[in-house]
Amino acid sequence: MGKNLFNKVWEKHAVRVLPNGQTQLFIGMHLIHEVTSPQAFAMLKDLGIKVAFPERTFATVDHIIPTDDRSRPYADPLAEEMMQAIEKNTKENGITFFSPETEKQGVVHIVGPEQGLTQPGTTVACGDSHTATHGAFGAVAFGIGTSQVRDVLATQTMSIAPFKVKRVEVNGKLKPGVYAKDVILYIISKLGVSGGVGYAYEFAGDVIDNMSMEGRMTVCNMAIEGGARVGYINPDETTFEYIKGKPYAPKDNWDEMVEYWKSVASDADADYDDIVKFDGADIEPMITWGINPEQTIKITEKIPSPKNDVMQEALDYTGFAGGEMMKGKKVDVVFIGSCTNGRIEDFREAAKYVKGHNVAAGVRALAVPGSFGVRDQAVAEGLDKIFTEAGFEWREPGCSMCLAMNPDKLVGREISASTSNRNFKGRQGSSTGRTLLLSPVMAVAAAVTGEISDCREVFEIGG
Repeated sequence: MGKNLFNKVWEKHAVRVLPNGQTQLFIGMHLIHEVTSPQAFAMLKDLGIKVAFPERTFATVDHIIPTDDRSRPYADPLAEEMMQAIEKNTKENGITFFSPETEKQGVVHIVGPEQGLTQPGTTVACGDSHTATHGAFGAVAFGIGTSQVRDVLATQTMSIAPFKVKRVEVNGKLKPGVYAKDVILYIISKLGVSGGVGYAYEFAGDVIDNMSMEGRMTVCNMAIEGGARVGYINPDETTFEYIKGKPYAPKDNWDEMVEYWKSVASDADADYDDIVKFDGADIEPMITWGINPEQTIKITEKIPSPKNDVMQEALDYTGFAGGEMMKGKKVDVVFIGSCTNGRIEDFREAAKYVKGHNVAAGVRALAVPGSFGVRDQAVAEGLDKIFTEAGFEWREPGCSMCLAMNPDKLVGREISASTSNRNFKGRQGSSTGRTLLLSPVMAVAAAVTGEISDCREVFEIGG
């Protein structure tokens, strides 16, 4: 019986099995940002310990950084304090910091791949739950807590129990107007927010194989929303082509590294703890109706009647009702960005359809590139002008309205059509605000109509 990628990479990075059954795992690349690292550095300082392998840690700032006025000091004293802390800690410890001044700053899960740091066959850890994004490259990547950030800084290892592996196949072909975001929302709607607990998800099948790297990152990004700390896709020529030529990509030993990357892919006869299969033709543009990503339906479906307390709680919070359509629900805010959908492909596709349209009256629309790299590419292609001419606010790179840690927030009972990854209560800054997750093209459809709409109808996609 062959091996899957997860087990191959895990075995290559296992230092030893600990008495409690966990693995002392070597971390090939460690990413840090301003929110979960200050306490970890403080703990090291208290212990008199230096960072073991500073060349394996890379930092950026994303959660708290304003996306409009970036003059220092920041208006938010806590944001300024966090910024000063990461500037100080990276300088004192010789860690590369992709700061705004370098014009390499951005959302940590976008910066890593665009710099060529994220590579197949390695382990990646970051103090952020959406670290599974990097699994799109055939890496074993997962989010960690602050004490584990400390451990990795101090030893480049951490203790963690291995996961079982569930292969999630999506075969066939997607319909026009259906995107990677719809695919992962569909998967979560079927497997649930706890379906991946204790598992690593191996995403596979025709639909996944035919995705761009941007699409693959969107799928892996939300593995955690399905309960899986790890989500990955086997590396292939699409992966290698994306990495090639990036600043930190292998150069002198490129061919040798490609052969290694190919070797870590799952064997044809690999063993899995579970296998589930979906037909890509069954997927339509998806929209959330509740307070977790499992509470998702096709745009053509009605909100289900509550079958349990969790569903009833969601309806009580959103003010929606079972049997209603999400289509036609008015929106107040539209947000395109985040580590889920803040890449150049997302803005290209959204711009293609918003061009020639105007944001509906009463709707506030934000387009926030995920990094300086994305921003600069978008500007070079004139995408920023397309968005601003349509009535969007074009912002500087950052997490923005994905979460309530910067000035971009919902107010009161506003409804947001968001390309981010979480629709939890209060996630976007208002304790009563409501977040509806969807794809970038569905987001621009909502922006120009002022309500949740079927992008295929608004833009005549696929006839």
